[in-house]
Amino acid sequence: MAAMNQFKTLALLALLGGLIVFAGYLLVGDETGLYYGLGFAAVGSFVSWYNSDRAALAAFKAAPTTPEENPELFERIQKLSDRAGVPNPKLYIVPSKSPNAFATGRDPNHAAIALTEGIIDLLPSDELDAVVAHELTHVRNRDTLTQAVAGTLASSLTYVGRILTFGALYFPVARVGKRGNSPLAILFLLVIGPFSAGLLRMAISRTREYAADAGAAEITGNPLALVRALEKLEAMGQENPIHGNPAYAAMFIVNPLSRKGLMSLFMTHPPTEDRIERLKALAGKTNAETNNPQKLSPAL
Repeated sequence: MAAMNQFKTLALLALLGGLIVFAGYLLVGDETGLYYGLGFAAVGSFVSWYNSDRAALAAFKAAPTTPEENPELFERIQKLSDRAGVPNPKLYIVPSKSPNAFATGRDPNHAAIALTEGIIDLLPSDELDAVVAHELTHVRNRDTLTQAVAGTLASSLTYVGRILTFGALYFPVARVGKRGNSPLAILFLLVIGPFSAGLLRMAISRTREYAADAGAAEITGNPLALVRALEKLEAMGQENPIHGNPAYAAMFIVNPLSRKGLMSLFMTHPPTEDRIERLKALAGKTNAETNNPQKLSPAL
C-alpha cells in the first residue's frame, strides 16, 4: 500500500509538471516554450523546497517554543520521533484556538511541527500522541516537500494565465505564441490548466493524508486514538476555523478553513468519515492478528 501511494504521488506530480511544460509551449508558441516551462517548474520547485517551512510558519504566525517552556510536549515528540525513526523536529505554537496541526520543512533534518493552542488544550495525551505521530509520518515520508512542490507547480499555471491576461490588457496585438491567437490555447492557459492543476494538487494531498493516518496507527499502535482525535478536530474546527492563506490548507491534519459557500468546492483533504473508517479497519485488523492463536513462529 505504501509503495502504491508513493507511485500515485509521483505520477500526480509528473502530471503537474507536464501541465507547466505544456503551458510554456502554448504561451511561447514553439518548442522553446517547452524549455521555459521546464525551467519555470525547476526554479519554482527549488524555491519551494528551500523556503516552504518559513513561509508556512509565518503565514499562521507560528512561534518557536523551547523544552523549558513546554517540557511535556518535547518529551512526547522525542518519544514518538524515536519510534518513527526521524530526527526530533522543531516545535512551534500557532496562536489560534482552532484545534489543528501541521508539519513543514524541506527534509527530516530541517522539519518543524506546529500545534495550535486549541489542539493542545483540547486533546488528551493519547489523542495528541496520535496527531503528532501523523505529522511525524508526513516528515518521514517527505510529504512536506511534496506538498510544497505541488503547491508551487499549481500556482505557476495561475501565474502563466495572469501573464497572458496582462498582455491582452496592455498590448493591443497580444497573441498566444508565435502561431497567433488560439481560442483553445487561451482557454487552457486561463481556465483548464489552473483548474486541472488544482485538482491534481488536491488528489496528492488526499493520498498523503491516508498514508499519514496509517503511519500514525503504526507508530502509536492505537488507531482508535486518532479516530477520536479526528472526530473532535472535525467538529471543533468547523465551529472555529483558522483564518489564513488557503494555499497552505493542505498541510493541516484536518481542513482548517470554513466549508461554507464556495470553499466547499476546494477541499484539500479526504472526507474525515472515510479516514475514520480506514482507521477502524486497521484497528480491527490489528486486534484480529493479536488475538489469533493460529499464528506460529516461522520454522527454523
